[in-house]
Amino acid sequence: MALIAVLLISVFGLMLIGVPIGFSILIGGAVTIAVSIPAASLNIVPQQIFSGLDSFSLLAIPCFLLAGSLMGEGGMTQRLLNFANAILGRFRGGLALSNVLSATFFAGISGSAVADTSALGRVLIPAMIRDGYRPSFAAAVTAAANVMAPIIPPSIPFVVLGVLTNQSIMRLFIAGILVGLLYSLFMLSTVAWIARKEELPVHGKTSLPDLWRTFLGAFAALLMPIFIILGLRTGVFNVTECAAVAVVYALFVGCVIYRELTLAKIWQALISSAQLTAVIMLIVGAARIFSWILAYTALPNQIASALLMMTDNPLVFLLLVNILLLIVGMFIEANAAIIMLIPVLYPIALALGIDPTHFSVVVVANLCLGLITPPVGLCLNLTSLMAGVRLEESTRQALPFLVVSFLFLVAITYFPGISTWLPNLLMN
Repeated sequence: MALIAVLLISVFGLMLIGVPIGFSILIGGAVTIAVSIPAASLNIVPQQIFSGLDSFSLLAIPCFLLAGSLMGEGGMTQRLLNFANAILGRFRGGLALSNVLSATFFAGISGSAVADTSALGRVLIPAMIRDGYRPSFAAAVTAAANVMAPIIPPSIPFVVLGVLTNQSIMRLFIAGILVGLLYSLFMLSTVAWIARKEELPVHGKTSLPDLWRTFLGAFAALLMPIFIILGLRTGVFNVTECAAVAVVYALFVGCVIYRELTLAKIWQALISSAQLTAVIMLIVGAARIFSWILAYTALPNQIASALLMMTDNPLVFLLLVNILLLIVGMFIEANAAIIMLIPVLYPIALALGIDPTHFSVVVVANLCLGLITPPVGLCLNLTSLMAGVRLEESTRQALPFLVVSFLFLVAITYFPGISTWLPNLLMN
């Protein structure tokens, strides 16, 4: 236990003084090995980093991020917004409803909530403020809407989790479709309730010719998620090949169909996707050291034994897991939390007879809520900066969305069919 204490103090101590999480895990792991495992060589550190990144499936991450960046730079964002506004702008709070619908469309492209929040927030938050919405509300609804990005395929957390647990990434992707759409429905209902309560602005009705025109404008972008799922389901390509094809498709749409993708914009997309990839891969590689130390101490087995002694009821176990993940998600990025906790929790879930797809969806959806829960709350912090408001103000506006998100989490936890019905239908 002294070794674990050194590890936790090192990692969380570094995080508290502002060291990025990837470097905190990397340095904390190296310090723990040097101090508490003198028989081990520090050569283990680079070996484990390389081992953690040595997976063909992980190549899908930079490709999906690049495809999303290219589609954003190539004019897709504005066309999706126009189509969403044409559908929902006639209702009270139409621009806020369009925010959620646009996030749903965009989630099927990049797989990254931070990337989607950045792309949509730059357009939607100023537009909502100009239309009379409170800046703090604009920040809250934009952050809450984009939580679904890592759930609807392509999903980077599902890629990471699938690699760790040797599950079918395609099955996890398909499971995320219905779950992500359900989250979108919960968010749309919340916005509609707030709109009636606070009498949010109403836009004019869009004519059918204008609706058709905006649909045609967004059609190529809307095809992306359908293209991904059909390609995977028919076996034309695997997940990594699909991600590479998505990049080619994004280049084609931006350069040939929309004709807005210039060399300068392609360069900017390469830079932004490389930066996000570096952050994710550093966390993935560094967290492998964390996992190696846990395996060295046999702590996962001890925790598993302790939990199984407490309860052998899968419903109670899922409740305990949700509480744990909600707390962890407040402080740790989702991909890092997956890598650190899944080796402990996943075997217990299987031992209790919990469907692996169902459990994986619950884990990812739960940790994604950490994107809007302070103090880390990456998406909420980002939208607060864009709106020019304090985090405390946007957090207050986000409370209704958080409450509804918890109800959504209860639904997918205790109704496993939400996660398993579509994969069972399409893959059996």
